[in-house]
Amino acid sequence: MMVDLNFERRGRGAVGDSRSLVLIHGIGSRWQMWDPVLDLLAGGNDVIALDLPGFGNSPPLPPGVEPGPRGLAEAVAGFLGGLGVERPHVVGNSLGGWVGLELARLDRVSSVTAVSPAGFASRAESVWSRSNLIAIHRVARLLRPAADGLAKRGWFRRLAYWLLVAHPQNVPVEDVAGSIRALADSADFRPTLRATTDRSVRHGRSLGVPVTIAWGQKDRLLLPRQAQRAAAELPGARLVKLPGCGHIPTYDDPELVARVILEGMTER
Repeated sequence: MMVDLNFERRGRGAVGDSRSLVLIHGIGSRWQMWDPVLDLLAGGNDVIALDLPGFGNSPPLPPGVEPGPRGLAEAVAGFLGGLGVERPHVVGNSLGGWVGLELARLDRVSSVTAVSPAGFASRAESVWSRSNLIAIHRVARLLRPAADGLAKRGWFRRLAYWLLVAHPQNVPVEDVAGSIRALADSADFRPTLRATTDRSVRHGRSLGVPVTIAWGQKDRLLLPRQAQRAAAELPGARLVKLPGCGHIPTYDDPELVARVILEGMTER
């Protein structure tokens, strides 16, 4: 499946070599969530941070293709193949982590680092996260016209990012405003949420490549106890705690997140 995705590319790695690194955001987000760690990862690596289909500046999936983890993974694989990037190391946050695991099932990666990946919630936890995501989407659509002004207010950043970031004051004003607009305009937010609700990752076996599961210990959207379920479903996976970090840890502790990612690329 060929989909022309929007992306940011940095680094000195050779195109298509074993040091290609692909970063995948979560539902309703965009590639800019990785900006705090991009330059930390780019030394010696060919780093590609992309917008998933229907999010950021990427077009939706073709009609008839369900925007669930498998459909998104196939779209990402086709896009990367078009760039000449084969079997990269992949890092994904939230839904992006689940997409990364699906890419491993498709035998399209060299390693996976899943940061607070979706797909391991209990039914009650799924209701919690889904309800909050719907509310965040509705608020973003309501506040979109005032995004620039609201983003400058500290109280608003704390309120808007309470579920997602442990230290909202670290999120740049321009990122807050841009993320509100991007979420409000997401073409595939609702279809993607429907395609992932009440589904879960069921592996129970090794994926055949190094897997790291990293979880923010202050994640309020996908609770940290889900990390143990992830480890149980992915035998041999390395489990890493991210102290002081929320659901999107790149803003909370970029140095720690970058170190965990680089270590995951060298796991054997």
